[in-house]
Amino acid sequence: MTATTPDGPTTPADQGAPSAPGALSAPGEEILRCEHISKSYGVVTALTDLNLRLRRGEVLGLIGDNGAGKSTLLKILCGFQPPTSGQIFLEGREVTFKSVDHARALGIDAVYQDLALINQLTVFQNMFLNREKVRWPLPLVRNAAMRKEAREHLGEMGVEIPSVDSPVAMLSGGQRQAVAVARSVFSSPKVLLLDEPLAAMGVKEGAIILDLITRLKREGEVSIILIAHNYAQVIEVCDRINMIQGGRITLDKPTSQTSADELTDMVVQEYRKALQERQRR
Repeated sequence: MTATTPDGPTTPADQGAPSAPGALSAPGEEILRCEHISKSYGVVTALTDLNLRLRRGEVLGLIGDNGAGKSTLLKILCGFQPPTSGQIFLEGREVTFKSVDHARALGIDAVYQDLALINQLTVFQNMFLNREKVRWPLPLVRNAAMRKEAREHLGEMGVEIPSVDSPVAMLSGGQRQAVAVARSVFSSPKVLLLDEPLAAMGVKEGAIILDLITRLKREGEVSIILIAHNYAQVIEVCDRINMIQGGRITLDKPTSQTSADELTDMVVQEYRKALQERQRR
């Protein structure tokens, strides 16, 4: 399939060139770049010569059908697994992530669909999970200080919850997702990966997350890659959209230059092509 970029159509072969789709117009803007990333699991190929770049303070929407390679790419970028081949550059320097903790230490954090929150703990306890404030020389947990800091941080981000003392289990899906995002932002990441944060949410709950992403984009302190299926939501909050099909980027456009209809048509064409191939067998 022909890829589309802000400068016009390219062929799949162009994906292998250093000047990946939508090359930066000015040096120094780029914070993350992937070059020629591939990932294979035995005979199964999940990613094929994929090129991706992310500007500082940008929100990039990453879309594609189930099995297209979105989650595989996220796992590589967060250090959960290495690519089979290819290079990753963070702020212009090539990096090789040894683990999730290593990627997080370098400034890349992820929020997954399952959130990794503990329902039985309160909001402030989840916010400081594994990094509790302790008073020394006696190892006493500083709950009051953590409550205050969590309340201030959530307030600054516009996250509305009943109380930081509320168990996470008592919050709505949108509120829980917002707490998970706020917890990651609390650690000041350079790049934040959001894996389907709007999945299975109603309009009201989804609006909480869309508002939070919009606020983060306006502040410009963190670059975001948003994996989502709802094209209208992606177009609403993202600066640019990449579509993955068959393990590679087939579209790279500013949101102002595409539409939900165009994105849907690309997926429909992919389905038709797959159907024709099956019928020929």
